[in-house]
Amino acid sequence: MGKGGTLSDNVVKKIVLSYTYVAIWIFLSFTVIVYNKYILDRKMYNWPYPISLTMIHMAFCSSLAYLLVRVFKVVEPAAISFDLYCKSVLPIGALYSLSLWLSNSAYIYLSVSFIQMLKALMPVAVYSIGVLFKKEGFKSETMTNMVSISIGVAIAAYGEAKFDAWGVSLQLGAVAFEATRLVMIQILLTSKGITLNPITSLYYVAPCCLAFLFAPWLFVEYPLLKETSSFHFDYMIFGTNSFCAFALNLAVFLLVGKTSALTMNVAGVVKDWLLIAFSWSVIKDTVTPVNLVGYGVAFLGVAYYNHSKLQALKAKEAQKKAAQRDEESGRLLEDREGEDMGRKNESQS
Repeated sequence: MGKGGTLSDNVVKKIVLSYTYVAIWIFLSFTVIVYNKYILDRKMYNWPYPISLTMIHMAFCSSLAYLLVRVFKVVEPAAISFDLYCKSVLPIGALYSLSLWLSNSAYIYLSVSFIQMLKALMPVAVYSIGVLFKKEGFKSETMTNMVSISIGVAIAAYGEAKFDAWGVSLQLGAVAFEATRLVMIQILLTSKGITLNPITSLYYVAPCCLAFLFAPWLFVEYPLLKETSSFHFDYMIFGTNSFCAFALNLAVFLLVGKTSALTMNVAGVVKDWLLIAFSWSVIKDTVTPVNLVGYGVAFLGVAYYNHSKLQALKAKEAQKKAAQRDEESGRLLEDREGEDMGRKNESQS
């Protein structure tokens, strides 16, 4: 095959790999969500202790991350001073612990399908908090888009057959804390040139989460667990569940690192529809026509938001390439002028 054929093969390989990364992420995300629902739901495994489950995940991830960083030295730890750790990593860890606690708690009260519909509000929360902290510029067009997503979610909530106000409050709180965490990562770490891969991220953040969750666990769930003498810790269930949670973190890094964060957002929409279909067909959750209409409106809003971000990224990339071309042209012009000047000097001498 000629050069064109080789290029075509490379493009095909890249596309296949991208779809593979997307499939792995969707599968693991799907598995963790359904597995957590199975453990926490009172009608299934019936272990309604979200703080305890989150702490098990964080303890497992902390231990595995420590082994990979300090013992096996798979990755190098980031250069984070104690002062930076206290000012940056601790607040991010606190927000992450609250996000995980509330999102896991919501599975006790809400169906998987409705939770995915509520998660469509994530772009709204990230954009709003970004504007509040001046990381995003206010644009009326973008805000109109955010309002359309919110209206869609509100319609879906109105049509929810098993609406639970407390469950909705928990999930909305989880969305707010997660959005704040994402913005804080930009402000406290990325802006200082510090990037963490999933292993180093868990190495630094997971122990923080474990520490922050200990106090509420001690007062809220420990007394209840102490009274439940019939419970026996199932290492297979909780071990495989924790491993899936750890693997999901690695899959996020793989997907974003090999494709882009935008690809993950688009893949997330596909995953949400799959979960809604699974929740309706297998778990037998009630999904009403109003649910679907509302989520359809929100879905279109999220799709437009992702499209706008893609166009902005393309425009930014085009500007960057144009600037590089101008710089190269300027250098060539300077070199040519230098050569002409050299020839002129030689002829005069």
